[in-house]
Amino acid sequence: MKKIKHYIKELLFIIITVTILTNLLSLYKSKTLTHTPLTIHSIHLIDNSLYMIKSNKPILIHFWATWCPVCKVEASNIAFLSKYFEVLTVVVKSGDDTKVRKFLQEHHYNFKVVNDKNGVLASAFKIAGFPTTFIYNKEHKLAFSDVGYSSTLTLYLKMLWAQKE
Repeated sequence: MKKIKHYIKELLFIIITVTILTNLLSLYKSKTLTHTPLTIHSIHLIDNSLYMIKSNKPILIHFWATWCPVCKVEASNIAFLSKYFEVLTVVVKSGDDTKVRKFLQEHHYNFKVVNDKNGVLASAFKIAGFPTTFIYNKEHKLAFSDVGYSSTLTLYLKMLWAQKE
């Protein structure tokens, strides 16, 4: 029993340390991101539909890539959030629409996707690493930005906060 308690304490220490380090890294990397209000009002999705960004509603914009291992782990978090909040994802330099649609179907993801084949949109947002997530409040002012993995709970709470701003 003593060994089990020791291992649990060690595991908790590692989890807390990794969490702190990843948050510090995210904070450092997010300094270079664009912090201007969201100016996009509509954009074409991978399914060729025109997506209109709703006014007076917070939105999460998530930049990711099919070749990014952390993005693959975080994708289920984004899929979950897209059921409850306004979520727009931007897949960057991951191939043509057919390749991206195949990836989405294989993983059973149905969130809204913009294919940024050449990274033009990512450059406009000054994306330095993947995944990168922006959360805008109801007035479409930046409330939060994260570089790297974010848990479902963290993103959920940030979206709730953005609704109240």
